[in-house]
Amino acid sequence: MTFQRRFVLCLVLLFLSSPHSASYAIAQDDSYDLVLRNGRIIDGTGNPWCSGDVAIRGDRVVAIGRVERIRAKREIDATGLVIAPGFIDIHSHSDFLLLEDGNANSKIRQGVTTEVLGEGDSAGPYEGKRSPRQVTVGGSVEQWSTLGEYLDLIDRSGVATNVASYVGLNNAWQAVMGDAFDRPTGEQIQAMRQIVERAMRDGAYGLSSQVMMPPGSLATTDDIVEIAKAVEPFGGIYSTHIRNEGTGVFASVKEAIEIGERAGIAVDVIHLKIADQQFWGRMNEVVALIDAARDRGVNVQANVYPYTRGNNNLVSIIPPWAHEGGRDKLLGRLRDPRQRERLKRDIVNGVEGWYNHYTAVGGDWSRMLVSGNNRFQGLTMDRVMSLRTRNRSNADLLDELFDFLIEEQGSVSTVYAHHTEEDMNLAMTQPWCSIGSDGSAYAIDGPLRRGNPHPRNFGTFPRVLGVYARDRKLLRLEDAIRKMTSMNAAKIGLPQRGLLAPGFFADVTVFDPHTVIDRATYTDPFRYNEGIKYVIVNGSIVLDAGQHTGARPGRALRRGHFD
Repeated sequence: MTFQRRFVLCLVLLFLSSPHSASYAIAQDDSYDLVLRNGRIIDGTGNPWCSGDVAIRGDRVVAIGRVERIRAKREIDATGLVIAPGFIDIHSHSDFLLLEDGNANSKIRQGVTTEVLGEGDSAGPYEGKRSPRQVTVGGSVEQWSTLGEYLDLIDRSGVATNVASYVGLNNAWQAVMGDAFDRPTGEQIQAMRQIVERAMRDGAYGLSSQVMMPPGSLATTDDIVEIAKAVEPFGGIYSTHIRNEGTGVFASVKEAIEIGERAGIAVDVIHLKIADQQFWGRMNEVVALIDAARDRGVNVQANVYPYTRGNNNLVSIIPPWAHEGGRDKLLGRLRDPRQRERLKRDIVNGVEGWYNHYTAVGGDWSRMLVSGNNRFQGLTMDRVMSLRTRNRSNADLLDELFDFLIEEQGSVSTVYAHHTEEDMNLAMTQPWCSIGSDGSAYAIDGPLRRGNPHPRNFGTFPRVLGVYARDRKLLRLEDAIRKMTSMNAAKIGLPQRGLLAPGFFADVTVFDPHTVIDRATYTDPFRYNEGIKYVIVNGSIVLDAGQHTGARPGRALRRGHFD
């Protein structure tokens, strides 16, 4: 039996043996709030499907199998449909969009019932040299400093999905160092560690990082090990966007493993890929590194999204040294003719240890798609360059890049075509690799229809079910669902979620296995998928026969709390 399945079995046995489990015994009541009848039940363990019913009372699943026909407020005929645990998005960026619109449309309609937030940055804490964060929620200005205060705001504002969060390395780093690129002292590293510890006490599920760009890239391996030790007493994990996904991918995976091993914590590598054409076809070597670490007892795992293009910022083409001091300093360097010459040399030739998006795609502007909210959204950068340099045959394209970034205040969201189907497929099929979207909760209309976002924001989970499980048979359907549910719950230690089992929270997704498919594309991303029929969060129906009910029963999930 694999570690993952042993963990899932332990979750079930732990709950069923706990003093709380008795309160969900069927004998205590003779009525249900909802019964899903005659479905194909896939419980999230990876076991083969079975036919049966699922009964829900309050926010819990109370019976599975052949459920007696007693009183129920509502019954849904699930004949021909799959009944599965609600999907847990292990890598999500919905932090602030959920406060704009708590309906979480593009996630709910994928079957997602829980979002796990945080990468380089998290929604808290904002302290020290970082100003408190504020947003407008329902017409009122809300401000917070700690991660706990953000989670409280999630509960007050009302959201459709459950929300869990890591604490971001950037938050701790910039709270102490600000925008400076100075090396921290030992005392400053300890101050960062204390900030992370407080966030863990607020309910964070671990430390997350993005060490490809500043400020995360300023942290050495030793720095991160010391800071990450703060999460070990809480059972937290280290979730990381590694330092270099291109020609430095092997060293970067080794670094992530080393951090977990030295800090004594589990590791989850975010959206595992080989994102440089020079190293395409070598995913087997990355897999071997992770397998070897696991063989010696390091709990390192990974997640992927089912697309061969990634989403980053056009400003990531600008080398790290130019980012020191924050956005205004960066823009000043982009305007400076002397600095431009150094920037051009570094972009074309690279800088040691830096993941260079420009060279990763072979300097091919056609493999960069503008997804930011500007006049060029939805166009590839070769087309943008053509429009910008019309009637100027001698134009320098890197100068045009700098001018474009200046016009957009240093930020242009961009989709890069930088990894391959073969490498992604090999990663996806590994037993330690789960599914995460790296996306946000957008909508096809209203204020959250903006920019030209990556289709993964709308289609990740249906795409895995429809393309990779049903059509290409890369995965058994049961294994695909395990990678979206119990595997992600086990990774971060979410109690009583990720499985269909009596006593577990009633987070449920019901879909048609014959029609489920993604519809969003790179040039037409604002399209909901097909085939997801019902989504239930904490016992409340949020998606009803494909229609959002407006219900917002989601909860902020805090580590150590049995919410």
